[in-house]
Amino acid sequence: MKPLESGDPIRLGPYRILAVLGEGGMGKVYVGQDGAGHAAAVKVLHPHLTHDQNLTGRFVREAQMARAVTGGSVARVLDARTEGGRPWIATEFLTGPTLADAVRAHGPFDEATVRALAAALARALREIHAAGLVHRDLKPANIVLTATGPRVIDFGIARPEHGLTLTATGQVPVTPGYGAPEQVLGQRVGPPADVFSLGAVLVYAASGQHAYEGAHVAAVQYEVVHGAPRLDRVSPVLQPLIGPCLAKDPAARPLPDQIIGAFAPPRGAERLWRKGPIAQDITTREQSLHRLTTLPGGVTAARRPLSRRGLLTGLAAGGAVLAAGGGAAWWIGRGERRGPFDIPAAAQVPQARVLDAKKGDYVLGQTPDPLWSLASVLSDDTPAPLPVRDVLVVGAAKGGIAAHSVVDGSLRWSAPQVVAAHRYLSLSDRLVAATDRDGTLVTFVASTGEPKWTAPAEAASLLAADEEAVYVITKDGRVRGIGRSDAKVRWTVHVDADLGTKAASRGLAAEGRLVVAAADGTVAALDTADGRTVWDHRKLSDGERAKLALSGRILCVTGKNLAAFDLLDGREIWSAENREEPSAATVFWGPPTIHGDHVYATARKFPLRVDLRTGKGTDWAYTALLECDPPSPLVVQGNGLWSVAVNKTQGGVNVIDLSSENRPPWVFPLIKNPDRYWLTADANRVFLLDGTSLLALPVF
Repeated sequence: MKPLESGDPIRLGPYRILAVLGEGGMGKVYVGQDGAGHAAAVKVLHPHLTHDQNLTGRFVREAQMARAVTGGSVARVLDARTEGGRPWIATEFLTGPTLADAVRAHGPFDEATVRALAAALARALREIHAAGLVHRDLKPANIVLTATGPRVIDFGIARPEHGLTLTATGQVPVTPGYGAPEQVLGQRVGPPADVFSLGAVLVYAASGQHAYEGAHVAAVQYEVVHGAPRLDRVSPVLQPLIGPCLAKDPAARPLPDQIIGAFAPPRGAERLWRKGPIAQDITTREQSLHRLTTLPGGVTAARRPLSRRGLLTGLAAGGAVLAAGGGAAWWIGRGERRGPFDIPAAAQVPQARVLDAKKGDYVLGQTPDPLWSLASVLSDDTPAPLPVRDVLVVGAAKGGIAAHSVVDGSLRWSAPQVVAAHRYLSLSDRLVAATDRDGTLVTFVASTGEPKWTAPAEAASLLAADEEAVYVITKDGRVRGIGRSDAKVRWTVHVDADLGTKAASRGLAAEGRLVVAAADGTVAALDTADGRTVWDHRKLSDGERAKLALSGRILCVTGKNLAAFDLLDGREIWSAENREEPSAATVFWGPPTIHGDHVYATARKFPLRVDLRTGKGTDWAYTALLECDPPSPLVVQGNGLWSVAVNKTQGGVNVIDLSSENRPPWVFPLIKNPDRYWLTADANRVFLLDGTSLLALPVF
């Protein structure tokens, strides 16, 4: 939500306008409140479009179409009028993230949630089609996840089943990659077109990727008509269920009732939307709406209306509407108290400018200066720098941890009581988790350093975190899960592996699995629900822990080799060959980096690239133009592959252009401490740890 601006209406019909909910090509959507205190989403056509009778008719038709659907699968239309020559529609205010927001914030859905989503949307299509309508624009942004289940919104291009797709101007009003082939071709469409869109939506929900992709809109539409959908990231169990929905022939697509039966959602599927990170998002939005429509002190707007002047004055006087993951917000008035679990929204990510030699930003063959550099600000035992939106968290030279601005390196906050060597974690980009000297788990608001909740974890080091819990290694060498919603210990287990001391083990958590890379080279996966060991692989690395990277369900592990495993069951998917020295008995691989469809890792002294799905080498040979240190992390940022090359006394950062083999590389001769360095990157910046110094480098 955003505050009102000059030119925004104060009132539309019975609705007092409070804030801006969003804006699209046709109109603007506001948060409105009627005299009884009920909220509504009020959509208004842009003034410059009101002269277009075709668009005006389409806008009015949206209200008529939605009213024809009497079930609970869509946002109910409350009112529709024309005011001052501008038509507007008031619909039921749905509190919840869109499917697009949810997947972006929390990643792909698990199998049970995809099944529940498919059945709910199929029921929605059944209701829409029973009213004699075809939605024609079903996509992740038009699906809102509420506490009672998914709801379909935006009937802007819905039409009766017998209607044509083409508009009067000959345009095809269809979202690329989600409209059916017959829509792309401008042919007559029926209910099967919505089933095709449903299939594309389910691919996105199950994999986090679009079913059809291309370099531009025309390429995407070509794939829709002629290509095959990308199902490789979808669970093998779900592929045969989703695939028929995406049939080119409308007659070959299943009916909504068949989809409901085939997906067979689990018992209690209606409760899936009331737990986990999506439920937290829904609660945040409910709090947002309540605070926006309620004055400080508990006086509701229904009894005492808040004027637009009062709203703007409140913003200027210290209250704020804060964005949170896809539009969530809440009102914080002056003097309002917040509890330890009332977590503010993630800060905006300040993107750095990408340098372009054609614009004179730098000279080809020469390396530009760092964006900023700080000398002697890091402790000798700091873990790797951790970018969290607008700050970079590090171990501070004077003890504890510190957060520096990613923009200019200035100190934003510090926590001297924290033991940096025990590691720190980002919790959904909103909090930073760490431990103090007693092993207590402590958390801070990432952007401001405000202390939040704590937990007596007896932690020796932090392992990983997901949306549900923080996972630690205890002082007696066990693994413990601590809930993020209540700071209570969920479980504590012994793992049959040498977890080591001094934060020797590392981990990651996703899809209900906590993967632990132990100090003895074992990689084990625990069930995050109870800590039970689901699978393990021994001796993947000799004498030290293996390195991990994850994309969807593909877990890449480096040590004695580069291999990929299925995250859920530990099955080996592929194992890469050593191309540099095939006769060598042992070749240690550096940390893996996943970017797009490729995995990058160093074997001995050369960075290599392999296909994420198959482990086969691609056109990686040009990346061997520059050597790098075997333990060096490989970072992809901008168009560059970044690595570190060192000798006994000094080193530098090498950058290879992944978009062109002929471009000369960048070489930053910066590193003064070849025994202690690290690279990480975010938001078009590459951060370099060099001994106790910290630098930010630009990207091209």
